[in-house]
Amino acid sequence: MILRWSAGLIVAAMNTRTNRIEAGLAALSAAGRKGLLPYVTAGVPNIETTERILEALADLGVTAVELGIPYSDSIADGPVIQASFARALDRGVRVREILAMVKRFRRSHELPLLAMLSYSIVCRVGVDAFIGRVAEAGIDGLILPDLPLEEAPPVAERVAAAGLCLPLLVSPASPPERRRRIAQLSSGFVYYISVTGITGERNQLPPDLVQNVHDLRQASGQPVVVGFGIGTADQVRLVCQEADGAIIGSALVRRILEAEDAGQDVVQVAASAVREWMTGLPG
Repeated sequence: MILRWSAGLIVAAMNTRTNRIEAGLAALSAAGRKGLLPYVTAGVPNIETTERILEALADLGVTAVELGIPYSDSIADGPVIQASFARALDRGVRVREILAMVKRFRRSHELPLLAMLSYSIVCRVGVDAFIGRVAEAGIDGLILPDLPLEEAPPVAERVAAAGLCLPLLVSPASPPERRRRIAQLSSGFVYYISVTGITGERNQLPPDLVQNVHDLRQASGQPVVVGFGIGTADQVRLVCQEADGAIIGSALVRRILEAEDAGQDVVQVAASAVREWMTGLPG
């Protein structure tokens, strides 16, 4: 895909490459398998180690990685991810460094990557300019938890024009009509939040979770991936009874922070944790 900037607007040539996120989920579906999508905060403990973590997760065969871009005013993030953001920002990690790292990573790896960040960062840079930069770096999709549904259509259109996907979040509290609208605008997959509230590990997941995911998959006709609250292989197994994949964020970030504080090999700890969670995937 060729990207050009003209008066701040993206002009995208027709994208002949299938989006990595969509291709990966389609391959899983065809094989009757489910996926794991770990979340990693970029820049913790540093940019170089983040790249090494991505390389290790690519070797493990995860479906994709959510790369969290630190920001100071997080909304849905719990204390663990907030602490990782604070650590990265205190060390001066910036978006341009993260994208430069992704570009280096792309020279030798095809692991699908989603950037998860605040819509305020996108607006500050400029929607067209930001989408162009992440596409050029090799990001495959954006997750914008604070993107209002009412403002999502033009953003979704621009993201699609750049060959990226835009999974939108569906809450358990969302009424059916709102779920339908969110699913229609989502691309790649629909991101179902297992629990209301903030991110973080939970001892138990809601008893109606599996049924809710089943209903959403039927209504949307799209892959559904579940995040928030998942932190064990058993919970991955439960979620993937119906979901196409499971996202683990806080549990992995906590282990990374603890490993750094203990002077352990952060990459090895992260890979070991993800390997453990992958045992919960059916098949």
